[in-house]
Amino acid sequence: MKQKILAFAFRVLRLARRAGAYGRERAAVFSVLWRRSLQFKVTVSTLALSSAVAFVLGMVLQNQITTRLTDTKRQAAIAQTLQVVATAENELVGISDQDALPDRLQNVLKKITSSSSDDQGAGASAAGAFEPVLTAGGSSSTDSAGPISKVPEGLQRFTEANEVAYQTHTVDDGGARTTYLIIGAPVTSTGRPIQLYLLFPMTAEQNTVSTVQNTLLVGGLVLLVLLAGISNLVTRQVVRPVRSAAAAAARFAGGELDERLPVTGEDDLSRLAVSYNEMAASIQRQIRQLEEFGTLQRRFTSDVSHELRTPLTTVRMAADVLHASREQFPAGLARSTELLVDELDRFEALLGDLLEISRLDAGVEELSAELIDVAPIARRAVEQVRVIANTAGSEVELELPDEETAAEIDARRVERILRNLLANAVDHSEGRPVRLTLGADEHAIAITVRDYGVGLRPGEADLVFNRFWRADPSRNRRTGGTGLGLAISHEDARLHGGQLEAWGAPGYGASFRLTLPRRQGVPFEESPLPLAPPDGAAVNGQASIGSGADYSGVIVTGLYREDV
Repeated sequence: MKQKILAFAFRVLRLARRAGAYGRERAAVFSVLWRRSLQFKVTVSTLALSSAVAFVLGMVLQNQITTRLTDTKRQAAIAQTLQVVATAENELVGISDQDALPDRLQNVLKKITSSSSDDQGAGASAAGAFEPVLTAGGSSSTDSAGPISKVPEGLQRFTEANEVAYQTHTVDDGGARTTYLIIGAPVTSTGRPIQLYLLFPMTAEQNTVSTVQNTLLVGGLVLLVLLAGISNLVTRQVVRPVRSAAAAAARFAGGELDERLPVTGEDDLSRLAVSYNEMAASIQRQIRQLEEFGTLQRRFTSDVSHELRTPLTTVRMAADVLHASREQFPAGLARSTELLVDELDRFEALLGDLLEISRLDAGVEELSAELIDVAPIARRAVEQVRVIANTAGSEVELELPDEETAAEIDARRVERILRNLLANAVDHSEGRPVRLTLGADEHAIAITVRDYGVGLRPGEADLVFNRFWRADPSRNRRTGGTGLGLAISHEDARLHGGQLEAWGAPGYGASFRLTLPRRQGVPFEESPLPLAPPDGAAVNGQASIGSGADYSGVIVTGLYREDV
């Protein structure tokens, strides 16, 4: 028995869980529709408000109809009772034999019933059929005629006090419950107090109220269905153009600049379509103008760069000849020759960067990716900035993992990125160390270049990759940079599907992080290395790094360091 009860309980629990899961699923679907569909939202709102109005209206109508039926029944029943009382008083006048009272009451009751039947046949009564009761002492007396047990005692007390009273009372009549409107009145033509009660069944009125309730319920449901359909239809007429406009706007944003909305009629939605088409045409013209301007700008940059190659080559040849003979010149002229060669070197670098930028802007650059170890590339980049680092008095620390770090990259571009980051760090390090760290995980590799120089002010981390942007224009560059290195590096990282980010704080230096996927086309979720270095917590209140700090003892677990 216990096993059966437990099995039944488990079945009930499973059903409850399934019902709960189904309810949660339906609720989620409803929530999604409510958030995303204006048509569904308006239809449901209209249906809910209409249901509330229909419910209140139905209750008011039902209450009014029930009250009117009850009042009409009561007035007619009181009038009928007064007529019957007059008949009973005529029949019972002058009664003196107390022993014959039950028989007299029974005879009067029969006469009342017969006269009532005759009146109803003639259409004189509006209260309907009734059951008469005559009593000379209440429910406990034997001097009664009729079903005195159906009369409530409270009504009997009022009637015995010579008052005309009424009460609605429900009686269990042979297994069926019947509601009566009972009217009680005293019979005053006898020496002994006698009370007359007429029991009017309320069956017809209850049937009428039930019919009214069913009619209101069915009518309300039909009305709600019609309102839901109408609101859905009306809302659809408004939502359809809005959806069409949203789809057209999405296609326009996706590059289909010729996308326009159809205009039909002169209503508000048509005026909206006209305004949208005018806005789209204006944006299209401006985009075309910007594209043409950008194309002309890129072509101008490329043409100028190429055109400058020929005279630059000639000037370079002459400068090389002068530089080779500088020992024969006076000291001032020899120094001018050296400066000329240095500026020509910078000029050539600037032309190269301009050509590279123009190719990147034109979108003609292609990525020549191959699976290669990144560590040797980092060493070569450090070696290339070795001279300027020594000149600036900065020590370059290289932290590489022990295992091979292979990734699908364009070695030339990655080396250029690292060279630009290291040169920028040396230029702003103020003679302090510069640290390059390489890290990797299953999906990505990351390289951070950290310096302990002047750092970046708030908001400048978003500007460092702009072309020709300088944090302090009055500062002298040690590396002779063109102002395009970080911008080119940012584009090279984008070509790889990676990220190049910057962090910095005044007095704490700056950190640049390059994150690249290990497989082209396979995205990564997070970088293996943090952007803000561990000592970046000093920005939140810890001690700052002073100019005399000793960085030579930095040890990173699991990595080895090469000092250049």
